[in-house]
Amino acid sequence: MEREALEQLLEGVRLGEMSVEEALQRLRELPFEDLGYAKVDHHRALRKSFPEVIFCQGKAPEHVIGIVKSIRARSSIVLATRATRELYAAVAAEVPEAVYHEQARIIQVGEAKPDPASTGTVLVISAGTADIAVAEEAAVTAQAAGCAVERLYDVGVAGIHRLLAHRRALDEARVLIVVAGMEGALASVVGGLVDKPVIAVPTSVGYGASFNGLAALLGMLNSCASGLVVVNIDNGFGAGYFAAMLTKM
Repeated sequence: MEREALEQLLEGVRLGEMSVEEALQRLRELPFEDLGYAKVDHHRALRKSFPEVIFCQGKAPEHVIGIVKSIRARSSIVLATRATRELYAAVAAEVPEAVYHEQARIIQVGEAKPDPASTGTVLVISAGTADIAVAEEAAVTAQAAGCAVERLYDVGVAGIHRLLAHRRALDEARVLIVVAGMEGALASVVGGLVDKPVIAVPTSVGYGASFNGLAALLGMLNSCASGLVVVNIDNGFGAGYFAAMLTKM
């Protein structure tokens, strides 16, 4: 249950619009709801300011649908990551308002609303076009969390002038997410240009010696640029979520 919904519930009791028994009935499934195959954490929004996000990979479609319905009953927005189009079709058949962010591979139910606590812009940067899927996962996640998001794609170090042509956007961003595969050098370049937090996301894009993103991961971890943190390989969701937290500090 979101904080706003809980406040409305308590206010209803205070004003006499709802009995204590009715309020207790609505709160009966806090802090979590046991669906048998999943224990849905309805306290997540109170603790983290954003409801539980569903990781779809490896889950049966009927389980994803059940979890989506459970969260949607108590939240204005639901995100389900690493979702295929086939899974989206199954979810949409049961939850018609669901939309699918194709590149991000995210199912979203409910509209994202700007969070007044979030200030500034999250700038999501990709080194190459092949990195856009992970970049979009980060961007959609940050938007769903109430952030203003801008995108700057295909500006990798093989043509560094493409990045430098957008110096104003780099300087004006509150938080920057840099998504890169191959050797992952773009994160260090951006980190050396700005005085804002940089979240580096290595991707599994690259030739054999990139070892499915390990080369980019190690390159980013060994960056000499200050103010740069690194998330796991292909973890656009983690980067978008962390960026949203930083905009509210």
